[in-house]
Amino acid sequence: MQKTIGYAAHNQNSPLVPFNFERRDLTATDVQIEILYCGVCHSDIHQVRNEWGNSVFPMVPGHEIVGKVSQVGSKVTAFKIGDAVGVGCMVNSCRVCPDCQDHLEQFCNAAEFTYNWPDKHLGGSHYGGYSTQIVVDQDFVLYVSDKLELAAVAPLLCAGITTYSPLRHWKVGRGDKVGIVGLGGLGHMGLKFAHALGAHVVLFTTNPAKIEDGKRLGADEVVLSNHSDQMQQHLAGFDFILDTVSAPHSLDAYTALLKRDGTLCLVGLPDHPHPSPSVGNLIFKRRRIVGSLIGGIQETQEMLDFCAENSITSDIEIIPIQQINEAFERVLKSDVKYRFVIDLASLKS
Repeated sequence: MQKTIGYAAHNQNSPLVPFNFERRDLTATDVQIEILYCGVCHSDIHQVRNEWGNSVFPMVPGHEIVGKVSQVGSKVTAFKIGDAVGVGCMVNSCRVCPDCQDHLEQFCNAAEFTYNWPDKHLGGSHYGGYSTQIVVDQDFVLYVSDKLELAAVAPLLCAGITTYSPLRHWKVGRGDKVGIVGLGGLGHMGLKFAHALGAHVVLFTTNPAKIEDGKRLGADEVVLSNHSDQMQQHLAGFDFILDTVSAPHSLDAYTALLKRDGTLCLVGLPDHPHPSPSVGNLIFKRRRIVGSLIGGIQETQEMLDFCAENSITSDIEIIPIQQINEAFERVLKSDVKYRFVIDLASLKS
């Protein structure tokens, strides 16, 4: 067993505080990673505050993990000590079900998520990346190119793949008109990816202060979604809209903007349901509302390679772990551009 230091919540009403725990000893196929950086995802807040109703405490959050390999098991062939690597939202799956066979491990009924999930090795729950180290099976470790800034890679392991995967699945590319709803941790990555894929990209926001940033990040146009005249100009004009907003809101304004056979894809997960959408908006032009999670390990590696080829990383603000509770409050106020990343060196000081 390996002694580890992290930050944990002990109940849904308590702040995160220093926490000592143990990681498992390496199996033959395990990789031990010294965690250098970990992104702060909005879902960390949902989980810590038990807003989805499935939280187990104590909880060490964090599933946007980047670091260096510090030790490898005897049968590890894909990585060596010193490699820059990442770990995202999953650390295992059954490997044999149809989803796993299709490289879609995120949909496996036996998938093991990086934290707040049963730990089959030690019992209790997995502990996440707000910590000094982690031990993960090599099949769920990702290679990170030395072309990319490590700290800015961390949010790609959740925010990045959450937006990349649906854009690829629905084959977004040159000639498509694509909308991105919301400019936050997810939305800013959606803009970057849709632009890099060659689409005509439109940002939807309610905040005029985000117009300039939206265009800098890849939007060809910015529409203020609380201005009905601006929305009317885009009726039935979009092939695909990616909705990244994690608060409940009406979807009807966006389904009306889809072309025939257009797709509205939801990737934000609110703590209360969206209002029921108008069926008429859907059936008269065969439009559809869909959802998307993250991606499988193969697709996540593809995304990281795409980022290296296209010089894409997240826009980040680096913080010491001691500021994590303040950072949570700032995330809730949208007071970050556009993702906090914890420098885990601060945990050792």
